[in-house]
Amino acid sequence: MTGTIATEQAIVVVGGGISGMTAALEAAECGKEVVLIEKSPTLGGRTALLYRYFPKLCHPTCGLEINLRRLKANPKIRVLTLAEVTGITGRRGDYTVTVKLSPRYVNENCTACGACAQVVQAEIPNPYNYNLNTIKAAYLPFAMAYPLRYVLDPCIIGTPDAQRAKAACKYNAIDLDQKEQVIELKAGAVVWATGWKPYDAAKIQPYGYDRFPNVITSVEFERLADPHGPTGGKILRPSDGREAKNIAFIQCAGSRDENHLRHCSRICCMASLKQTQYVREAYGDEGRSTIYYIDIRAIDRLEDFYQKVRKDPTVKFVKSKVARIAEEKNGDLVLHGVDTEGYHRYANTHDLVVLAIGMEPSVPAGAIPAEVVADSSGFIETTADASAVFGAGCASNALDVNRAVQSATAAALRAIQVVNRAARAET
Repeated sequence: MTGTIATEQAIVVVGGGISGMTAALEAAECGKEVVLIEKSPTLGGRTALLYRYFPKLCHPTCGLEINLRRLKANPKIRVLTLAEVTGITGRRGDYTVTVKLSPRYVNENCTACGACAQVVQAEIPNPYNYNLNTIKAAYLPFAMAYPLRYVLDPCIIGTPDAQRAKAACKYNAIDLDQKEQVIELKAGAVVWATGWKPYDAAKIQPYGYDRFPNVITSVEFERLADPHGPTGGKILRPSDGREAKNIAFIQCAGSRDENHLRHCSRICCMASLKQTQYVREAYGDEGRSTIYYIDIRAIDRLEDFYQKVRKDPTVKFVKSKVARIAEEKNGDLVLHGVDTEGYHRYANTHDLVVLAIGMEPSVPAGAIPAEVVADSSGFIETTADASAVFGAGCASNALDVNRAVQSATAAALRAIQVVNRAARAET
């Protein structure tokens, strides 16, 4: 693919997670041409990495499957994966978007039969499971991946593994000659929906994430609980593979802290409340969850879910910001702090510690190759200026899935208004 594609009346959506997919679908179903750009090999974003949604505890396939069905059926949406925006120039109603396309080394002939993965020997960390396990270097990102095509990791290109993969493919789908390309898109408006990333837990030194193997993050715990995760859904300690039945959840790990993230990350309280129910499902009355919190922020209808968890006898709440964590010889972890309800010191021992890690934008506003207005945390602010680069979902704020979808719909409507006005100005 070379040259310039799309027209001035198109909308470019950057980011193929739940927000980007929503924005693309809303715009396309209103009759607009849309190019949806995703940096990874598949759509779905971090929503695809969840085990369950709160508060109903249903699987994310519910929402993703519907969106993928709508997307596949809509001829007005062009999807580019392994694509990264490197530049945006122009003005409202007339932008040129420069996109770098990385090779997949697998073409449209792929049937996802998996023959290439069977013969490849090299393994790489599995990004779908936050690198908690490894996968073959020829892989399908996950079962619902779209496009439903395998990927060859660049590390095997030029090695015997790549030749084995090519020889094993019956459909001539392995193309080892693919090269990086750069294309340009013409568009009237851009929706920036690149989502969020977990705050680096290693920066919170008193909690020992980078020193104690049994201190993990909430996103890693989400994958542990999933039957498709690295342990087949068993909640096991990384240090020794032992079942973790006494688990501590530490809230605001990196959030609401002048030394880390100043903002509230919004989802963390609900994520931990949800994850206590994974412990109950796994161990029944034998499991124990303790939530260490500053305060619980469960807004709107989520208050009902909070009250349900609060009544669970296997869940304990300790109002405290944990001061530090120490490791015992057997891998157990001792949490030290002060319970502010009664103001007494504690030194509580747990099998596993889960840090409810904060959210920050995957691409800080200052790194976006366009003029946007950022808040103090790097999220895109909605302004009334002349720009038609609109933030959506977690690129604009720390949001749960429901609010991210609402934000994406709003961004799509703003983009539609821009291209409609540009079309009227041409006539």
